[in-house]
Amino acid sequence: MNGMLKKILQMKNDSTEKTLFVALALCLVCSIVVSTAAVGLKPLQQKNRADDIRRNILDVAGLLEPGVDINEAFANIEPRVVDLTTGEITEAVDPLTYEQRKASRDPDRSRPVPADADIADIKRRADYATVYFVKDNGNTRLIILPVHGYGLWSTLYGFLALQPDGNTVYSLKFYEHGETPGLGGEVDNPRWRSLWRGKKIYGDDHETVRLEVVRGQVDPGSAGVEHKIDGLAGATLTSKGVSNLVQYWLGENGFGPFLKKMAGDTT
Repeated sequence: MNGMLKKILQMKNDSTEKTLFVALALCLVCSIVVSTAAVGLKPLQQKNRADDIRRNILDVAGLLEPGVDINEAFANIEPRVVDLTTGEITEAVDPLTYEQRKASRDPDRSRPVPADADIADIKRRADYATVYFVKDNGNTRLIILPVHGYGLWSTLYGFLALQPDGNTVYSLKFYEHGETPGLGGEVDNPRWRSLWRGKKIYGDDHETVRLEVVRGQVDPGSAGVEHKIDGLAGATLTSKGVSNLVQYWLGENGFGPFLKKMAGDTT
């Protein structure tokens, strides 16, 4: 081996053999460095992802303020796992380690969504979902639900915060999407997000999801105004996607059974 290396090093710098050897050696060294860095940084990357999710949960709960200590603020938020089929809280998985997005890709931990029910275009739905109870002196102040669905260009991932009655919206926040800046990307606009506050989800039967994003602006004098949110200007398909994903996750195939039980517990 040493003899071969010595022979290659003695070759002319512009020789094909030496050029190929240097290129291969450089690729090998770079791959080792990158692999080592990836393994070494993985715990930090996982922590950063977890912190980002918690930061967005605090944001949708109205608890994210400049300089806030995330761990301290999150002490008043209790994560629980919901069985989406029954609507019951379950101890089958650990809410601190469960990854709903990963589970939705696992056939053993998810199920396909029938085409006629897949208005959010998610294809598969995980069996379980982590919800977050925001506590105030031991009482539930807000319930935060993870939601996702397809817009125009991308799947939007976010959190929907509800009042304890399970029927009144507090806030909506998307933390990941690829919608067009200035158009569909206006889902991030604080003004548009503020329109969701106080809107009602269900009809009188607490079964039918009536909450929707309409095309154009909501007429204050129209019937059912308490269920309607202004559409995003120039972003009809993104608006429709948001409306669809909210209706899916608040319906019978999403958190509907869970929210119905919550409504019963507060009456």
